[in-house]
Amino acid sequence: MAALEVLTSPLLAALAGVRHGFFTRVGGVSEGVYAGLNAGPGSGDDPDRVAQNRRLAAAWLGVAPERLLSAYQVHSATALTVAGPWTGRPQGDALATATPGLALGALAADCAPVLIADAEARVVAAAHAGWKGALGGVVASAVEAMVALGARPERMVAAVGPCIGPASYEVGVEFRERFVSADAAFARFFAPGAAADKRQFDLPAFVLGRLAAAGVAQAEWIGCDTYPDAERFFSNRRALHHGESDYGRLLSAIALA
Repeated sequence: MAALEVLTSPLLAALAGVRHGFFTRVGGVSEGVYAGLNAGPGSGDDPDRVAQNRRLAAAWLGVAPERLLSAYQVHSATALTVAGPWTGRPQGDALATATPGLALGALAADCAPVLIADAEARVVAAAHAGWKGALGGVVASAVEAMVALGARPERMVAAVGPCIGPASYEVGVEFRERFVSADAAFARFFAPGAAADKRQFDLPAFVLGRLAAAGVAQAEWIGCDTYPDAERFFSNRRALHHGESDYGRLLSAIALA
């Protein structure tokens, strides 16, 4: 089994008392289409292998396995405030905490994982932002949940992890219209596609725009496109294009030391 490959954000890495990581699929014990570090309980993978992968990730983060938390994600704008470990998986797409030693996770395979911290207030959050959740307000919900715990947006630092990049995200014109009908300014996140009825959507830029709109002072995309790099990343869209039955889920997580 290969050692885990974990990517980090320079912005978040500069913060004292905050631990974070964007895990790739490298390492782990899963096999087949899930090969590597599949951290998704909602996948069709062997649950024991998923649990072992999550134990490996928890150890890297320096927390006990039961303190690595992720929700049952439904592409919503729901943010949950977390004070301790839970049993089961409550439904939601963002988690916020002021409790040290809890690792908050977001699972994704093309959608954008977002990690946010206010190191001074000692508050962190993790969000799962696919196009639907991002358009629906999950980023603002995560920031609001942090504010309720004493954080301030102007002190927040955020990073968007590996997700589908603009070169890989072809959509139809009707998809663009959904965004533009919500806000005409969202047109800037779309570029012409290969055909007249196609557009390229910049998901990471859109999520960064939602962070800025929520008042987050500093944010970056770490720059990894999940679709073309099958060795390092799971991808829902790639699995669909290749006729695969399912796909693994990448874990991104943040914790207060």
